[in-house]
Amino acid sequence: MAFGYCGRILHVDLSTGVLATEEPSESFYRTYLGGSAMGLHYLLKHTPVRCDPLGVENTLCLMTGVITGAPISGQSRFTAVAKSPLTGLIGDSQAGGFWPAELKMAGFDGIVIRGRSSAPVYLWIHDGQAELRPAAALWGQFTADVEDEIRVELGDARIQVMQCGPAAERGVRFGALISHSNRANGRTGMGTVMASKNLKAVAVRGSGSLPIADKDRLHDLAKWGAQHLAESEIADLTSLGTPSIILPQNEVGGLPTRNWQSGVFENADALSGERMAETILTENDTCFGCVVRCKRVVEVKDGPFPVDPRYGGPEYETLATMGSYCGVSSLAAVSRANQLCNMYGLDTISCGATIAWAMECYERGLLSKTQTEGIELRFGNAEALLQMIEAIGERRGLGKTLGEGSVKAAEELGLGQDLIVAGKGLEFAGHMPQLKRSLALIYALNPFGADHQSHEHDPSYEGGYADRMFELDLLGAQPSQTLNADKVRFSLYTQYLYSCLDSVCACQFVYGPSFHLFSTAQLADVVSAVTGWPITVWNLMKVGERRLNMMRVFNQREGAGRDEDILPKKMGVPLRGGPSDGLVVDEEEFEIAKSLYYAMAGWDDDGHPTPAKLLELGLDWLEEAST
Repeated sequence: MAFGYCGRILHVDLSTGVLATEEPSESFYRTYLGGSAMGLHYLLKHTPVRCDPLGVENTLCLMTGVITGAPISGQSRFTAVAKSPLTGLIGDSQAGGFWPAELKMAGFDGIVIRGRSSAPVYLWIHDGQAELRPAAALWGQFTADVEDEIRVELGDARIQVMQCGPAAERGVRFGALISHSNRANGRTGMGTVMASKNLKAVAVRGSGSLPIADKDRLHDLAKWGAQHLAESEIADLTSLGTPSIILPQNEVGGLPTRNWQSGVFENADALSGERMAETILTENDTCFGCVVRCKRVVEVKDGPFPVDPRYGGPEYETLATMGSYCGVSSLAAVSRANQLCNMYGLDTISCGATIAWAMECYERGLLSKTQTEGIELRFGNAEALLQMIEAIGERRGLGKTLGEGSVKAAEELGLGQDLIVAGKGLEFAGHMPQLKRSLALIYALNPFGADHQSHEHDPSYEGGYADRMFELDLLGAQPSQTLNADKVRFSLYTQYLYSCLDSVCACQFVYGPSFHLFSTAQLADVVSAVTGWPITVWNLMKVGERRLNMMRVFNQREGAGRDEDILPKKMGVPLRGGPSDGLVVDEEEFEIAKSLYYAMAGWDDDGHPTPAKLLELGLDWLEEAST
């Protein structure tokens, strides 16, 4: 078997209880590398067209990558892939922590899950063995309690547990997968897919090790990373984590506030990474084998918003969606909101953004106090924010409707469509395309919806990283608020690279093309050292392109094309206040850029990959799947 892999994929049929092991060829691994691309291969082969995402026919794939488990920073990640119950299109979500590396040590590169169990079960994987065990007693419990009970039942406190939460069990469409009680595959409702299959958790424990082709070379790269962390652009991630960007975003008018009415929040300082470090931060946690230690752990013992450190701490996206989006400036309250989402298993981005949409509807008189069951759902009301998260997690009152996500909630209630901030049904993360114009293109065109981690952001091209952009053959720096041909090419090329990162399963902070510890060329060196294959940046880019085209084919067969590659109406409403006052996304400029992107990508006018493009990528087997 090739270096870097276990050489085994576990296939689980929950309808029959049959577990089988596949041993793919080396060429299969070289084609996809792992993660998202590998999961898409199985999803496209096994999932019928137009199936119910919460039905028995949907396929859930959990895939690690080629470097997962290797002794170097930024590698312990995995991707969940399935048809999304939130968007009805391709679903895809990544997470880090310890579960991914543990799955590799337990002897499997990934898991393909089909069918539905007649009763709740969990999957127990240990040193090459796998079995299904009863989980009825775990159903409905919060994530930390489930983790504890599985470890007690199996007699090992070091078992890693990845699970769906009680919100997903109740059908919330943006249910997350939660591991370690605080790491989330948050986006696109992958936890809800898992719950629909009556699969509560996947517990893993292994004593194996990853076969490495060139251990000395990998050791030298890992040593270099540890030595250069303090002088790298991600040094602040150790001290402040992703909350470090709250103040810079606000300073330029790029912190979404009060459901995207403004890019400036007057109380941003109260939510900042600096304030967190000074007050409630207790620990810098990390993922398996990583020296960066960017994960926040917070604790609040006193006051109205207690926070248990077991559930970690809020990242930038949570501070934005639960904080500035909702006009809430209490760091304790936002941290409590993060805890509730991890307890219930909710995507903090979709949850916070949907509540912010409801708050604007309430303030505009579109939602009544009767509909909110007495909750004053106003911007700045921290208690109302927390009450609504619990209502969503419990699927009661207005929370039942908001658990559908903002797009479906607006349809069900018949109001607030012009106030939605989502793409393909996926709520926007906390980065603004009015300021970073390539985000307008990627938010609209990205196959699984508006995602801020699917390409490099404009400031990296505007200045300071010319040498790193040159690695991708990007030569001409462009201002952030430009969406010309050079910016379209920048969007496409960096999307290919980020797409590959989600297949290699490499952390985008550690290996991203600009804001990083290791360069893109060094990532190629890492993959080569692990596998022994002569991997280049070009190889990585082609894997990313392959994955992106597979996603587009999946959406094509679901009936999605150019008409779904759109932005919400709110992007045409001028922002109010601060440096971004008056900014909008120009619709004509956007449409021209979209057509140019299609042409550069080798897609037709409807945004579908051409037969020639699929053939070039070795995906001609998908031609039949796309019709």
